[in-house]
Amino acid sequence: MTNRLNLTPDPQLLDGAKAAFKQAYAPYSRFHVGAALRTADGRVYFGANVENASYGLGRCAEQSAVQAMATAGGRDFTDIVVYSEATPPASPCGACRQVLFEFAPDARVVCTNQHGDVVSGYVRDFLPDGFRLEHPGEGEEASVQ
Repeated sequence: MTNRLNLTPDPQLLDGAKAAFKQAYAPYSRFHVGAALRTADGRVYFGANVENASYGLGRCAEQSAVQAMATAGGRDFTDIVVYSEATPPASPCGACRQVLFEFAPDARVVCTNQHGDVVSGYVRDFLPDGFRLEHPGEGEEASVQ
């Protein structure tokens, strides 16, 4: 993927993603990632990757940011910046792509690194043919959107 949207990282989100990057807990992989997202009302949430000795229990930066937003009552976002020191910039993993799609398939994604390289697109570009379940009413079953 390339810089599809020809975006540069939003300075506030980039600063937040870099600050989160510094707080990452990655003693096993030593691969730090920070993320910052913004909701439509301007609130910003941050996340860092957090590893665990039971590798599958780790949490990615993007998921941490979404969980912070959801915990605060947010249900969608407009932009997310993902910062790493990878070249090319690290892109959200498959699980993160699905988590991002659940909340904001039309949000802008900017992945960047210390060199200023950028990979960008909409969440749906990162997860073609993604799916969401319709939220059921009481006593109803979920259906695919």
